[in-house]
Amino acid sequence: MYSVLPSFILGFHGCDEDVAEQVLRGRKKLRFSKNDYDWLGSGVCFWENNPKRAIEYAHSIKNNPHLCREKVKTPAVLGAVIDPGHCLNLLDTRNLQLIKESFHTLKTALTAADIPLPKNTQAGQSDDLLLRHLDCAVIEMTHRLQEALVEEGKAHYEFDTVRAVFTEGEKLYENAGFCAKNHIQICVRNPNSIKGYFRVVNPDQSFRIP
Repeated sequence: MYSVLPSFILGFHGCDEDVAEQVLRGRKKLRFSKNDYDWLGSGVCFWENNPKRAIEYAHSIKNNPHLCREKVKTPAVLGAVIDPGHCLNLLDTRNLQLIKESFHTLKTALTAADIPLPKNTQAGQSDDLLLRHLDCAVIEMTHRLQEALVEEGKAHYEFDTVRAVFTEGEKLYENAGFCAKNHIQICVRNPNSIKGYFRVVNPDQSFRIP
């Protein structure tokens, strides 16, 4: 009943300028990522209501091309209007329990096959877990289990999107609970959830309410 998030979300995707222009002109679609370390599993990821974080990411990929298969020559941001639909929302207690159960299912299956569990690991000089092999595997297991329930007639939908909050970066101040790169990401699995793209504009700093 509460799996559908109300209203639309503005998502921002950091990418190369040429990619953004081609998508805006309807000549290209954003690549469906299937890396085994993607934070929210397979799909197209957007920073929720955070164009600044998106452009920072694009610059990061330009400077560290080994971190992403997509190459960035000229960093840019592409805006998208997203209908979350049936969302695996990891800010929802019920879905967090679902993820926990998926982990145990994955662990049992891999143990029986004598395969080690994947791990989340750091990359480069960062202290953050940038390579989320374990989280990705657990989320993908969640999708597989949901798909099986749909096939068996025990569920009525698969997840269109995945949404989560992440704590990332340095502490804002000593003993802070806030970090410099905290953000919310939304991963779109169903391309029909993207209702349109738009060009991001810079705010008019001279505007004042009369």
